[in-house]
Amino acid sequence: MSQSTYKIEQGVRKSFTNNKSRSLRESNSPVAEIAKKVTIRILTEPGSGSGVLIAHQGETYTVLTCQHVVANSKGGKYSVLSADGKIYPARLKAIRELKDIDLALVQFDSKTIYPVVKLGNSHLLTAGFQVYAAGFPNYHSINKDAIEDTRNWGTKAYSFTTGKISMMLVDKSLPQGYRLGYTNEVEVGMSGGPVLNEKGELVGINGRLKYPIQGIDVFTFADGSKPSVEMFQQMEALSWGIPIAMFRQLAEDSVTN
Repeated sequence: MSQSTYKIEQGVRKSFTNNKSRSLRESNSPVAEIAKKVTIRILTEPGSGSGVLIAHQGETYTVLTCQHVVANSKGGKYSVLSADGKIYPARLKAIRELKDIDLALVQFDSKTIYPVVKLGNSHLLTAGFQVYAAGFPNYHSINKDAIEDTRNWGTKAYSFTTGKISMMLVDKSLPQGYRLGYTNEVEVGMSGGPVLNEKGELVGINGRLKYPIQGIDVFTFADGSKPSVEMFQQMEALSWGIPIAMFRQLAEDSVTN
């Protein structure tokens, strides 16, 4: 496959993408403040993931997340953890247009006023653009031999990381809409959380982690083709998300209907 299929930031290196100094638990930047207010934890049975507040009508709030976060919850039960630490029962909003994309909508009701994120234009993203990823990791590393489940941590489990766009799939897509590759550290549990630009606008949704154990097979494109070995080595060093343009094109109107 030709490299013209992609917009690529040259010199992607594993040592750079694994730079933990870019992970921030706290930050005073305006984008960090926005991210913390609009990022939601989604609790399922028995798992958990993340989401982002995208709409508010009356007392009903709509959260955008990944389909794989909410799939197969026992008894169809869901709840959400808001930025102020409150937990609300939640429900899925069925969106037929998203059937082949790893996105889903969850709704909950509250009389509390929460801010919602502004949807950005992911078509403007190019290699080198600064982006910010947020969400709630499911686990915290205590030491090299032990981890702790964060399900009962409340808002303390929240994580915010910085990075850059490194690859945009233009002519092809990974399955389920994954086209956005970025250097941010994204951990298990942050799927469904927001990818924000420097204005704090939503430009993508987290969904796939770096260095998957399945190797190159994970990067089979939607049309069945595979990248070259060189391309795969660049792709596996990145986190992958779904550009918000896909949601805006397919299902943005459904939020208010």
